[in-house]
Amino acid sequence: MSSVEIGGRRVRLTSLDRVLYAEAGFTKADLVEYYAAVAPVLVPHLSGRPVTLRRFPEGIDGSGWYQHECPPGAPAWVRTRLVTWPSGRTWTFCAVEDAATLVWLANLGTIELHPFFVRAERPDEPTAVVFDLDPGPPAGISECCAVAVRLRVLLDALGLAVYAKLSGALGLHLVVPLNATHTWAEAKAFARAVAALLVDEEPELVLDRQRRDLRAGKVLVDWLQNDPTRSTVAPYSLRVYGWPTVSAPVRWEEVEAAADGQALALGPADVLARLERDGDVHAPVLEAEQRLPRL
Repeated sequence: MSSVEIGGRRVRLTSLDRVLYAEAGFTKADLVEYYAAVAPVLVPHLSGRPVTLRRFPEGIDGSGWYQHECPPGAPAWVRTRLVTWPSGRTWTFCAVEDAATLVWLANLGTIELHPFFVRAERPDEPTAVVFDLDPGPPAGISECCAVAVRLRVLLDALGLAVYAKLSGALGLHLVVPLNATHTWAEAKAFARAVAALLVDEEPELVLDRQRRDLRAGKVLVDWLQNDPTRSTVAPYSLRVYGWPTVSAPVRWEEVEAAADGQALALGPADVLARLERDGDVHAPVLEAEQRLPRL
């Protein structure tokens, strides 16, 4: 057992040599080091929000689960948030407000972090609209990026800025920041209408229905993410796949290049190098205020 001091907090660390991603040889020490390094840009995307944890204490080949309730045995300095959803259900989430809390969670085998697009004190007001672009093989990231470029053109015509990040899996997430009072019904209706417009334009490529038998070779524009019960993996979160990939924010010129066939996948080292060069290109999502037009 060892410990590290972060922001005046001492975090106990255990089993740092445990391999979490066998194929990559990526250990818990690597996980902790990565989250400590990205904490300055990741924590603002988690702060003030309910966050679901996806934990794999024995590694990605072992048992894993999604956890809403803050794990027991937390240090006294770990804060929690009791959130009551519009349905009336309540959960006590970890309040991920600082680097020390993030590293404590990493030591528990938390690989993925999934915040909700709400503030904890206002769970009935979405702070963004999200489009989850999910390809059905043989479609892949190139097709997702082609749909993303078209979606950006459509949103730009409506006066809305949109920001892109890799899902860290096969697809792409597009986030339209709101940070102004809207209801979930308004957000979902808008996302559904935009998805339908894309289907009308590109019916051979775009799908807005969840049916598996229709997915082959198409990109699902998943508008159902805009619901108070849904969370979306955080920017800069690692993902649970065979190799450690990251849900990394990307610039629009990169999306356009990927639509033309250029590879676009980023791991922890890539993300750290990009942060040193560019900073957080996803930061506008936190503060940009936009209102949804009627469609």
